[in-house]
Amino acid sequence: MAREYARTDRVGQQIQKEIAMILMREIKDPRLQMTTVSAVELTRDLAYAKIFVTFFNDNPEEIKASLEVLADAEGYIRSLLGKRLRARIMPHLRFIYDSSMSEGVRMSALVDQAVASDKNTADSSDITKNDSEEQGE
Repeated sequence: MAREYARTDRVGQQIQKEIAMILMREIKDPRLQMTTVSAVELTRDLAYAKIFVTFFNDNPEEIKASLEVLADAEGYIRSLLGKRLRARIMPHLRFIYDSSMSEGVRMSALVDQAVASDKNTADSSDITKNDSEEQGE
């Protein structure tokens, strides 16, 4: 029977949890306020990890600066991660901005806007219909 839950997935989840705690408690840079680790992708040999992060702000310059801070702190984060996980192999970390959260918010706003537009169109057609019926009586 095949395993349903791969080792890389388990290690990835643990790395995600630990990096989130490190960013919250250990890294005191104000540019990293409200940083969320949304996902971790590991290579099968656990040598490299892509860390997908989201930020509270949507300003491209601030996102770029935050990613540079994370890239500069990669060695420090990796050393703290090694102490916490006690793994034989500690992957090299690469931080990538995850735009799915901002895209989701944007799509939700577009849907809300379309629904409101449809409702306004339906309401105005009902008023026009009622006015024409009253004049026809």
